[in-house]
Amino acid sequence: MSHSSMLKARRKRQKTKKLLHVAATQAKRLARQALAGPVVKKEKVKKEKVKKEKVETERVKKVKLTKEELGRQEAKKSSAGAGKKGGS
Repeated sequence: MSHSSMLKARRKRQKTKKLLHVAATQAKRLARQALAGPVVKKEKVKKEKVKKEKVETERVKKVKLTKEELGRQEAKKSSAGAGKKGGS
């Protein structure tokens, strides 16, 4: 048996095997449905939509920093920037 005919035979066998498998599963499904009997539809229950109420929150005013605190922040920024430049 040549290689090509062997491949052809394998392909044919795979096709028939798959067809048989599909037919068997379909038969099982149909049998299960027949045992279950007629389908009874459930009535849909509508849920009432709940409206969200907006809760008003008090806005907090930003506190301005004192000159000392601003000075500290500037010192931190300048020292951080100097550290980066020195590293390279």
